[in-house]
Amino acid sequence: MRNLVLLPGFMLNEHLWDDMRADLATLGGLTFGDLGQDIGVQAMADAVLRQAPERFVLFGFSMGGFVAQAITLKAPGRVLGLALLNTSSRPQTAQESASTKAQIEIAERTPFKGLTSRALASSLHPDRSTDPVLLKRLQAMALSNGKDVFLRQLQTLRDSNAEQLRQVRCPTLIVASDQDKLRSVEESQEMAAQIAHARFELVRDCGHMTPMEKPGELFGIVRDWIVASGI
Repeated sequence: MRNLVLLPGFMLNEHLWDDMRADLATLGGLTFGDLGQDIGVQAMADAVLRQAPERFVLFGFSMGGFVAQAITLKAPGRVLGLALLNTSSRPQTAQESASTKAQIEIAERTPFKGLTSRALASSLHPDRSTDPVLLKRLQAMALSNGKDVFLRQLQTLRDSNAEQLRQVRCPTLIVASDQDKLRSVEESQEMAAQIAHARFELVRDCGHMTPMEKPGELFGIVRDWIVASGI
């Protein structure tokens, strides 16, 4: 039986995949990684590996994509295929680090009330940035994670994996969205250029939250890639 391991993004959880869950289950058994209990990409990767099946197809969305890259480099014999969704291999910029430090300082001394409306809106296509259903679902995941997870994930600094990605040998799918304001198409193309025979797909008219904004289209891409790769 094929096993799929799915990793969410910043302040998200397994509900990120709700609109795709039934379809994904037709491809194999599902394991949802928890990225909220550790600080640092490497520690998160180790935690996922402890909980994962022996061999699996790995999906990493956004922040989960950085963890997925680390897992693949740590345990190449266990990862049958790698799907990197709306993510990057670029290191954290000085501006991002400064912003993160400021967020941590504020969060440590104030009650956690979820993500800001601006942060939530920026993760969606401009035409859906005020969609009450999507915004409520995103905020519910953030509130479910809570302040401790928020602080742990904010402290997770990103290193560059770009050069190491050349070591990836398993079938790889890279998906970007044309209206993603958080991770650019160029970042996905950079990863595709580093990984031999990587398959690159662009989802049009979609913001960052591809599994929620375009679940049917994303599933079709994933299914076709798995079939074509024979994994």
